[in-house]
Amino acid sequence: MAEPLLKRLPDFYHDVKEMVLLMETQDGEKEKLLAAMQRLFDDQFVMTASEDAIARRERMLNILPDRDAESIDFRRRRIINRYTTKPPFTIRYLQEKLDFLLGKDKARAVIDADAFLLRIVANITDAAVFKEVGHTVYAVKPANLVYQQETALLSNVGVNENIYRSDLKRTTRLSTTWKLGRSPFAERGPEVQIK
Repeated sequence: MAEPLLKRLPDFYHDVKEMVLLMETQDGEKEKLLAAMQRLFDDQFVMTASEDAIARRERMLNILPDRDAESIDFRRRRIINRYTTKPPFTIRYLQEKLDFLLGKDKARAVIDADAFLLRIVANITDAAVFKEVGHTVYAVKPANLVYQQETALLSNVGVNENIYRSDLKRTTRLSTTWKLGRSPFAERGPEVQIK
């Protein structure tokens, strides 16, 4: 809190009740003004902007955010990504953009010049991030390249082998009067695990 305004007045005002109350009121207004000025200053920069300022920038860039599914940190990174997507574009530049959006070494951009193919191999599980990667790639890639997304989801699969055995006891004999549907052809015994 800044210095109270009453201390800036001559000493003979310190005993006047009206002046004390007036200065206390003005101190509150001054604090609100300083807070609003600091918020205005913070809103000038994307990384420190409030949610209202982020929403204003998203409207300027024609971004429709999903506030329930997207964090404020992702929304800030998306705005910075849109602001910094300017030519000239190289494969190194695209790799840097992917590292910025997804994290270092989470995605790999590969160009097959003979097939005119741009492949992005990434482990993306968030739909909003996937859409932003697609937007960035389409903004950066040349018109003669075809964009192909390849997912590289890492997961472990476990295999467990078990062998079970059960005996079948035949309940019919050849040349008997066994009737279909009235008695079973065979009866299965209990399953026993062998391995």
